[in-house]
Amino acid sequence: MTVLCVTGTSTEVGKTVVTAAYAAVAAAAGLRVAVCKPAQTGVADDAPGDLAEIARLTGHRVHTVELARYPEPLAPDTAARRSGRSPLHLPDVVTAVRALADAYDLVLVEGAGGLLVRLGADGFTLLDVAAALSAPTVVVAAPALGTLNHSALTVAALQAGGVECAGLVIGAWPEQPGLAERCNLQDLPEVTGVPVLGRIPADSGALDAVAFGEQAARWLPADRTGLPMRS
Repeated sequence: MTVLCVTGTSTEVGKTVVTAAYAAVAAAAGLRVAVCKPAQTGVADDAPGDLAEIARLTGHRVHTVELARYPEPLAPDTAARRSGRSPLHLPDVVTAVRALADAYDLVLVEGAGGLLVRLGADGFTLLDVAAALSAPTVVVAAPALGTLNHSALTVAALQAGGVECAGLVIGAWPEQPGLAERCNLQDLPEVTGVPVLGRIPADSGALDAVAFGEQAARWLPADRTGLPMRS
């Protein structure tokens, strides 16, 4: 069993599509996959959230678990406080993920926003979740200007917290990358000290499950993901 956390350098960098790509690659390799989203914000109770998108993109081949939902598009601790709903607690999140890890070969834990966004009571973050689970973490990065600084800061925070950074994935690689994107792709490994594991083309979330699954294996080659793939 393996737990892998997925965080981002900020919000809207492509964490959900990257998580779906990891799930699709693992499921295609024969792994039993679960995806946990501790906190979903900015989505009404009766509306589909990030996990519904992951289920769609993977052809409903993965088990999904959402632990809390808050309607306003804010950091989870703020959204919980404003909604009057119960906040998440770190021990409960860790227990839920460990229970999934006992039943599945791979558990992907998708954060909210960036690494240090507060997820619940006492200000715990995805960094705390990853540390408690001894789970390596993938950082989803943007391709454009600013990503070198944002990525280096995120990787440094993981390392300072005692969490292994498995590498970077660029969450929305443009069809026609400009000078900044091309240079960033080359510079990111040196600046952060971790490899770029893959690039997900922009707008990949619009694909159907069959096309997404076929292409995910090219975006995230199995020998670079670090996942325990079956032959």
